[in-house]
Amino acid sequence: MPDPYKTLGVGRLATADELKKAYRKLAKKLHPDLNPGDKKIEAQFKEVSAAYDMLSDAEKRRRYDRGELDDNGNPRPGFQGGHPWGARPGGAAGAGRARTAKDFGLDESDNDEIFKDFFGFGRGRANFKMRGADVTYRLEVDFIDAAVGAKKRVNLTDGKTIDVTLPAGTEDGAQLRLKGQGMPGQGGAANGDAFVEVSVKAHPYFERDGFDILLECPISLPEAVLGGTIEVPTVDGRVALKVPVGSNSGTQLRLKGKGILNAKTKQRGDQYVRFVVTLPKNGDADLEKAIGEWAKTHAYDVRSKFTS
Repeated sequence: MPDPYKTLGVGRLATADELKKAYRKLAKKLHPDLNPGDKKIEAQFKEVSAAYDMLSDAEKRRRYDRGELDDNGNPRPGFQGGHPWGARPGGAAGAGRARTAKDFGLDESDNDEIFKDFFGFGRGRANFKMRGADVTYRLEVDFIDAAVGAKKRVNLTDGKTIDVTLPAGTEDGAQLRLKGQGMPGQGGAANGDAFVEVSVKAHPYFERDGFDILLECPISLPEAVLGGTIEVPTVDGRVALKVPVGSNSGTQLRLKGKGILNAKTKQRGDQYVRFVVTLPKNGDADLEKAIGEWAKTHAYDVRSKFTS
């Protein structure tokens, strides 16, 4: 165990009241009943308890301060004479009896007070009640499911499974609360809650922007020049969209009401379709020839805005 004064976060001149105050503060934070399953916290709680056990005993504290005891409360070599912990006049201290709160520098009322502060019960733990701890789960869902809503199954720590309703418009990082599905309460107290943290997977071509959806849509050169009707995907399925004659890359059309549901307004956002003019992958000799002939008599400046 480290230096007990450092463990409790007090100076060497700390009074008994200051020791007790420091111990109670740390014990409330680190008690295993409030941190179930956390071995690191449990080890810290044991160190804090051991440090307080030693320093709250006036005789042990004096012997520790004189260097007779080490940080764990054991006699140091060379200090076996005098008044060793196990051989005082009248027999071994604590032999043949259970140690009480007085062995730790507390009277019985102090002991009860500390436990009441932790859990709201006194000696004997007869009225012990403590709400169950909350638990958190992570649920990864598809973009479409988050957008339109779905039912998903979550496996709980106790082995049970529960169906979770994913509301339409669920955002990445949203938390769903499952009341009473956390750790069980004790002494008749309520169970804790389960919180499901939602992670929305990226979509191959949809992108969310608030309550709107953005879609970058390739169109062919003939579609860009001559216009036409194409099909584009939405979160509700495919819909027909008219490409205007002379559409450039960057031309953007709006599909009203095809975005994400806003739970507060009950209105859906829009989907914006941005065109990207796309040439044949491997080139085309006929296209090159036709464009070459056309360019001879149809030159035009597309970078005039760069002119200083």
